[in-house]
Amino acid sequence: MDFNSTVKGSALEGFYPAGWDFEKIDACIDAPEKITEHQSHWNQNFAPLQCDSLEEFNTYMGHEIALQIKLAKDRGERIAFILPVGPMGMYKWVVYFIKAWNISCEHVYTFNMDEWADGEGNTLASDNSGSFQYAMEQALFNPLGELTVPKDQRNFATKENLPTYPEKIDALKGEGAKLVLVYGIGRMCHIAFWEPTFAADFATAAEWESAPFRIGAKIHPLTVEQNALTSFKSRTTLVPCRANTIGPGIFLKADYAIGGADGTLGRGMQWQGMSLWMTLRHERTPWITSTYIPAIPGKLFFLKELAGPLNAECN
Repeated sequence: MDFNSTVKGSALEGFYPAGWDFEKIDACIDAPEKITEHQSHWNQNFAPLQCDSLEEFNTYMGHEIALQIKLAKDRGERIAFILPVGPMGMYKWVVYFIKAWNISCEHVYTFNMDEWADGEGNTLASDNSGSFQYAMEQALFNPLGELTVPKDQRNFATKENLPTYPEKIDALKGEGAKLVLVYGIGRMCHIAFWEPTFAADFATAAEWESAPFRIGAKIHPLTVEQNALTSFKSRTTLVPCRANTIGPGIFLKADYAIGGADGTLGRGMQWQGMSLWMTLRHERTPWITSTYIPAIPGKLFFLKELAGPLNAECN
């Protein structure tokens, strides 16, 4: 007795994205020691890297971001980053390495991938502790001090600014700048807040792949609950039900990607293991946004516990 044998006629029937085949999804999950085995559909320069602890995860991921900043500086090039709020622990290490190397971020351009919004795309005030702009300023921009990214080179996903992302990013890439995607993987396998349910709005995968952004996008109920648990101390009433977000038309332009999966909760509990396995093993499909990630060169850091074994353990 399991999900597939009991879902028909239940409250969960029709709740998940229409394109999700739970038999295929379950078949993605393998023995923990096999999770890093290279798959035929991955980019040759994509690699998942296992971390034994959260401290190791934060340090490795932060170092990888800082290293890309340093390498661009050494080449005398500009560099653009698409940045998430979640995971967050790596930013203190970005600050540590940039300060240790004494590198000015004057050549860095940042584009936050999403922001909480209402149906019209209005966002939380930048001084609201729940806003992504506030989180970025506290975790990265302010601690960098004199070495920080210039204010006019920081971009946040407001309804006025998000539509300018494609032109700004294309201009930077046209001048030789490398675009680096930094990302987490949602419970629903979204990248940014680009939910798998959005696939229903496109006639073809090519149309989906070219969509640049959404204003006031409807996020999935499980995404609301994920954020209630991870960012709002369980208080669902504080979580907005919509967001402004970049789409695949932007994040698939990345030259390099740095990902992080740290979704453990302690006492053996976690929320991200199945999403990680789906990302790595499921065939590419707009119905599972993160399945496009292994096609991009880069590194995906993940906590060892997420590999499993993903077996029942009552807590």
